[in-house]
Amino acid sequence: MRSIRPPFAARRGRSARRRTSPALAAVGVAAALALTATACDSGGDTASGPPTASASQGGDGKIQIPDDIKNKLKEHGIDVDKWKGGAWKNWDKDEWLRQADDFINPIIKGLWDPARMRGADDPDKNKGVDDADLTGDQGVTDPEPAPVTARAVQTSYHANVPEAGKVFFDSPEGTMVCSATVVEDPAHPGKSNLVWTAGHCVHAGKKGGWYRNIAFVPSYNDSGRTAAQLESAPREEVAPYGVWWSDWAQTSDQWIEHGGPTGGQGASYDYAVLHVTPEKGSGGKSLEETVGSALPVNFNAPAVPKVSSITATGYPAAAPFDGQKLYQCTDRPGRLSVAQADPTMYRIGCTMTGGSSGGGWVATGSDGKPALVSNTSIGPVKFGWLAGPRLGDVAKGVYDSVSAKYAGR
Repeated sequence: MRSIRPPFAARRGRSARRRTSPALAAVGVAAALALTATACDSGGDTASGPPTASASQGGDGKIQIPDDIKNKLKEHGIDVDKWKGGAWKNWDKDEWLRQADDFINPIIKGLWDPARMRGADDPDKNKGVDDADLTGDQGVTDPEPAPVTARAVQTSYHANVPEAGKVFFDSPEGTMVCSATVVEDPAHPGKSNLVWTAGHCVHAGKKGGWYRNIAFVPSYNDSGRTAAQLESAPREEVAPYGVWWSDWAQTSDQWIEHGGPTGGQGASYDYAVLHVTPEKGSGGKSLEETVGSALPVNFNAPAVPKVSSITATGYPAAAPFDGQKLYQCTDRPGRLSVAQADPTMYRIGCTMTGGSSGGGWVATGSDGKPALVSNTSIGPVKFGWLAGPRLGDVAKGVYDSVSAKYAGR
């Protein structure tokens, strides 16, 4: 089976491409046959122009960092000016914040320019697992599904899947990308600033900490232009609804404590919720109001045998894809058990590759309306299927916690 996790091949410039073994959280993959969670991908790690940090913009046009973020930076001995000037690139083990309440992500204005976003789509060689890793006493696993060819979403993406977008972030080994979904916020009906993605897209798991410069771009490349056409495209075309920085992120304690690059470790709890804020302001509008839609999340989805079909959406970046266009797969799910003690995962046939991790899985609920029921987490050595966690009480706890944190704001 092949991993769809974020490989860590850093690229400097469009002409030099270097492929290395993939890993999540800067941990090398030890064996060619080991299940790895994820579908992210990597790119360059340089920004054009001197960045400036912030999380909000005042009336004078100057970027301001909220006091709570400033204080958190100071608590960890981080100088704001040094951070925005490039100190965030220090991935020393002692400086890599790990705990659930340690997340800090001040906006660096202009960091995610079109070239840097494009550079986060380099495919890389990934490794996976042999079938022996999915047998024995691990619980219920259905036969491997037949591959379902990913189909390109018709443009404009916003008109067809307005909740979909890309998450960009920096890791110790370079710039990477995942997929994500705008979801409803029970504390702010119709005005959500919440985004759902995979846990491995924000935190490295048991051997690492929080990634940095995490930002969400809804309807990335909305008109479906080619990579060549995007090289000359302005930021407004690449990110038509703006760049939204995560001012808070939360994943499961299980992912933080057990998540890893091989063996599907933590995959059953591989999800995260972001609260985001616009880099340049949005005229007072929330993310949901800006894109015009947000999906409800179903934490009581029917058991696998009762789900007629699931549609997975994402921006696959590993060959034969290039990460610039949105794709979908629809299939009747089966069951995948990675560890007996962990919840059984959904599995569907799908040929999407690295970069699609974190993308939403949508099913029609009992009310006849679509709802998010999972996200892409793991895949095999030879692309042909994807698996995602079934959302239950732990996932709801993560979601409710982020919603409650901003309920009075």
